[in-house]
Amino acid sequence: MSSHCPFRLSTLLTVFAAGLALLMPASVAPLHAQTASPQAGQQAALSDGAKAENNPEKKPSAEGAPPQAAPAATGNPAAQKGVTGKAIDKVKEVAKSAGDIFSRVPCLPPKGASKSMGSLPRVANKLVAGQPVVIVAFGSSSTQGYGSSSPEFTYPNRLAAQLRRKYPTADISVVNAGKGGEDAPEMMKRLQASVIDLRPDLVIWQVGTNAVLRNLDPGETVKLIDEGIARIQAAGSDVVLIDPQYSPRVNEHAESAGKMMKLLNKTAELRKVGVFPRFAVMKDWHERQAIPIENFVIADGLHMSDWGYACFAQLLGDDIIKSVGQIKLGVAVPSDVRAYRPM
Repeated sequence: MSSHCPFRLSTLLTVFAAGLALLMPASVAPLHAQTASPQAGQQAALSDGAKAENNPEKKPSAEGAPPQAAPAATGNPAAQKGVTGKAIDKVKEVAKSAGDIFSRVPCLPPKGASKSMGSLPRVANKLVAGQPVVIVAFGSSSTQGYGSSSPEFTYPNRLAAQLRRKYPTADISVVNAGKGGEDAPEMMKRLQASVIDLRPDLVIWQVGTNAVLRNLDPGETVKLIDEGIARIQAAGSDVVLIDPQYSPRVNEHAESAGKMMKLLNKTAELRKVGVFPRFAVMKDWHERQAIPIENFVIADGLHMSDWGYACFAQLLGDDIIKSVGQIKLGVAVPSDVRAYRPM
């Protein structure tokens, strides 16, 4: 009797794998592969993420190839029906995940008045003229999306989706030019090829976190950033800076982080470019909105979770929409730009 048990178990496992592979659309399969074992994926992320932020030579490991479909199997019709039902349920769960990420914890802006990002004349003029708009998200691992469960949840992709909803007839592209482990010295080396050569209308530059973690001189870092802004502006692009994130590992270097943000704001003011205060926004989530840090930062204490990236992108998008609306002729901007968000 016992000699038949392994055969039945292996048969059922084969049927289950085949059912999943056959029923799942190609667009969903990679996401399933990434989310099927979150604990294993997160553990792998911790060591790689820490190394990437602290060593420019170490980058987050590339995504693995999706598993190949198992060969078709025959088996008990009742068992096959159960496998089919589970596969359909999984597909529905994956499809729903993008829409309900704010269902339990809403994404709210910081309480009180927020400072205006400033105008984005090139983006606004392109939208008024009905011309294509190219946005480059330039930065390190939090731009690349390290810590997200799939490319869908990186901030550039979430931002692109929001802007396309707001401007449905516009041709809007958001290019993800994030590269894990970098800061201003490394980014300046690829500024021409990764940013300027793309002729962007807007450059969103996330910078400064790795410099803080490496105890680099904030003054020297900001000098490079200032040079980069000048080159981007000379090419005719609007610029928005993103400062470091509020997270346990950054908070261990509070003095350096404070200097970095102060200098970034001063440079932005002199260059007349926008700043999205990511640190202040994330701090508000935790200290004033009472959201646990683990809700928006993954276990490595540095990178954002899906919710963190999604809310960051949403608030950034709100600011871009408001800034564009302020200078578009004949367009009234509502006082609460959250009205643009999907429910």
